[in-house]
Amino acid sequence: MIYLVEDDESIRELILYALHSSGFEGRGFSSAEELWPAIKAGTPNLVLLDIMLPGEDGLKILSKIRQNPQMRQTPVIMLTAKAAEYDKVKGLDLGADDYITKPFGVMELISRIRAVLRRSNVQAPSEEALVYQTIRLDPQRRTVTASDVPVTLTFKEFELLSYLLKNEGIVLTREKIMEKVWGFDYEGESRTVDMHIKSLRHKLGSSGELIQTVRGVGYKIGGQER
Repeated sequence: MIYLVEDDESIRELILYALHSSGFEGRGFSSAEELWPAIKAGTPNLVLLDIMLPGEDGLKILSKIRQNPQMRQTPVIMLTAKAAEYDKVKGLDLGADDYITKPFGVMELISRIRAVLRRSNVQAPSEEALVYQTIRLDPQRRTVTASDVPVTLTFKEFELLSYLLKNEGIVLTREKIMEKVWGFDYEGESRTVDMHIKSLRHKLGSSGELIQTVRGVGYKIGGQER
């Protein structure tokens, strides 16, 4: 089941028709007020979420979805008329799996949906805590501590740190990080990875020095200093 949150009735009906024609089940909602009761009744396989909505906008809804244990791993694709990189990065940082800018082709949307669903089927969260020196990450509780001090991370910062810890001692290229943490490539990828590494180091305090820069390649945690 795919949930679509879109306040424009004509666009909502068009997307739902495309979903049904492509073999997907879909339900449409015009606002967050309509969406939340449906989520309480059952978790969808994917959410298509417009950014510009009455009341709670799409970014606020996305943030709440990622804070909800029931919905934490549910794929979300943002639908947006905004083309600014800032809006795209903000959505991705809050935990969106992909975005598509209006106006878009129906076949492109269906292709994006299938790609995100394929990726989500192989993403199984680890149940064991990941620890390296002073950094501890608990995937189940979604918590991080640095020198026993709780650290508050955004969704993508958490996923980035988790990926680094799971590959302790391995140099990860920016392209590989983008592929694994964000799930796809898009323009500005190097700036996005670097920006999130910088923010992650800052939030980890002195433990942030454990994230090493491998000049001209990417980043790593652990292993011989470079």
